[in-house]
Amino acid sequence: MSPELSQKLAAAVDGMPAFPKSVQKILELTRDVNCTPKDLVQVIDKDPVVTVKILKVVNSAYYSLPKQITSISHAVVYLGFNTIKNLALSIAAIGMLPKDNAAGFDAQQYLLHSLATASIAKQLALRVDDADPMDCFIAGLLHDFGKVVCAQFMPQEFSRALQASQSNGSSLHMALRATIGVDHAVVGAMLVEKWRFAPGLIDTIRHQYGDDLKDSDMIACVFAANQISKKLEFGFGGNPTLKNCLHAGQTPGRHTGQVIASMGDLAPMFEEAKIFSKV
Repeated sequence: MSPELSQKLAAAVDGMPAFPKSVQKILELTRDVNCTPKDLVQVIDKDPVVTVKILKVVNSAYYSLPKQITSISHAVVYLGFNTIKNLALSIAAIGMLPKDNAAGFDAQQYLLHSLATASIAKQLALRVDDADPMDCFIAGLLHDFGKVVCAQFMPQEFSRALQASQSNGSSLHMALRATIGVDHAVVGAMLVEKWRFAPGLIDTIRHQYGDDLKDSDMIACVFAANQISKKLEFGFGGNPTLKNCLHAGQTPGRHTGQVIASMGDLAPMFEEAKIFSKV
């Protein structure tokens, strides 16, 4: 990487907002085995934006609750601890998305793809020994966030890469390497490193493609979830390329179709992703 490119990428990453402190605290709590729902409620209650959006989701027609929920403590009871954690993370990621981008990148479809990938990665993590389901959800949610940075701060280059990928069916990350000099995985890793995420999560985002693909349980789960999400057309992250063979042998079954069949009906998961994407 040239000094000029390195400086340009650093400026782009610095231009992105910080990861919300309330959500960072939620992440800390979720890793504490002694954490109680009350602890989580106390953190969320201090963030009015997250509070309002969680209440909007829990009172949506999707959950069809018998009466309106007006407090986070009741929301935790109805939605459950894990759903609240996932929702808070999703709200944080959505809140950092720019409203518009000059690259013509469809942020709504990107969101659907990322949320679906996150949920699938979390489910796959339950099948392997050394993958934490919550970490896999976060990595799935943020695996493509480098695209957002590129679309916002390098719109012309990103637009050219999108067009090249869609016109010849090539991989978007390879098109980005040709137009920008690096792919979105590198940019995304720089961003989550700035946000002070754990090294394993940073590695999962940085080493998710081709020759850089590393062999770890978290990467296997996120890679497989990404391919499944694309095959089932759960949103669209801008990359038309689909690999039928999943990464390594760590996920149960090596062929995308086999893993999808073993997971049962994924439609409810995608419906929930749609609800989360609209907060």
